[in-house]
Amino acid sequence: MTTEPRFDELIHAPTRLSLVSLLAATEWADFKFLRDSLGMSDSALSKQLTTLDEAGYVEIRKAFVGKRPRTSARLTPRGRDAFAGHVAALQEIVVRSGLAVFPDQAAR
Repeated sequence: MTTEPRFDELIHAPTRLSLVSLLAATEWADFKFLRDSLGMSDSALSKQLTTLDEAGYVEIRKAFVGKRPRTSARLTPRGRDAFAGHVAALQEIVVRSGLAVFPDQAAR
């Protein structure tokens, strides 16, 4: 099954693209891991997660570990599909330039 290329303006913003890329590589990701990996403040990450949640791309889970709150996030199937389509669209754009999508690929 191939993914239909679909440029996604919501995902394309650099911060959200980095965030969605991290989430695509895992089942669930802890808020602290995301914040530290992306070098974001708590409020900036929370805002981006809320935007993605409202679009149906992310599911947010809040729980307690002992007495401490813990927030985790994951991509929904819709979010994974949107990310895959966006990556495919970016690859198409790059391929048109004659450059390789991956450094070890020869230009065709």
